Amino acid sequence: MINNFADLSRQSLNPAGIAVGDTVTPMDIKLTHTIITATALASMDFMPVHHDKDYALAQFAPDIFLNILSSNGFVSKFLTDWAGPNAWVKKINIKLGVPAVPHQVLKFTGEVLSKNTVDNECHIEVSVQAANDSGNHAIGTALITLPL
Repeated sequence: MINNFADLSRQSLNPAGIAVGDTVTPMDIKLTHTIITATALASMDFMPVHHDKDYALAQFAPDIFLNILSSNGFVSKFLTDWAGPNAWVKKINIKLGVPAVPHQVLKFTGEVLSKNTVDNECHIEVSVQAANDSGNHAIGTALITLPL
């Protein structure tokens, strides 16, 4: 299930307490037809493979599937849920693999790869993986910042 509202009263991570090798708090999303369709429409991606099952099947897809903008959005949510409301996602660099389809759980995991101080900010590079029963849906890295 997706938590739809950020808890802005929650504290952000303290950069001093973050170390290379730390794991990012996992996040699971049980995908539904509604989530996939709504996120595609919200990102103004009207390609029928993201909302029309018959069309998707005719394109040899297993069902409708999550679009790249939605995948990036969920990566951003995964990172900010972990780091807190003061975190800024500066860069997401992922490659797509297997489709993310309804009735599967998309499991997000990650690890801190590097941590540096730049201009009064803590820059944290994180590995990101989103996988389902069929394999890796998205894999790559992201850069977030936290104020010092």
